[in-house]
Amino acid sequence: MSDDVTFSGPFFDGTMAAEWPGAMEDIAERLGGQALSNVMANLDSSIRHPTPYYETQIHSERIGATERSVNDRGVIYGHWLEGDGSRNSPVTRFPGYASFRRAKQTLDGQAEGIAEAVLEPHVGRWNT
Repeated sequence: MSDDVTFSGPFFDGTMAAEWPGAMEDIAERLGGQALSNVMANLDSSIRHPTPYYETQIHSERIGATERSVNDRGVIYGHWLEGDGSRNSPVTRFPGYASFRRAKQTLDGQAEGIAEAVLEPHVGRWNT
């Protein structure tokens, strides 16, 4: 006696495989945007007398299909503002704002929800 099993659906017909890279790019784009927003919010709440130049240099940059970098384009005093420069501790006693580090920590808690929100419409199509 033999039973035939037939598999069908997006997972088996290649639909999911074709859409997966685009979904991952969408997630990376949203995470990069959220990371940028987190950095800007941290700076807005930390800097008492902001100068617009530094904030205009911060951007989210695509470095791969599923990779984004949020950086300050190498502004010379960026490390000092972040608090990881050589002149932070004993020389100036300014500890830095840690805007990027705090943004990453916040993003770690937001990432799963962002990924789920991006994947939800895809999963709906894959489950048909």
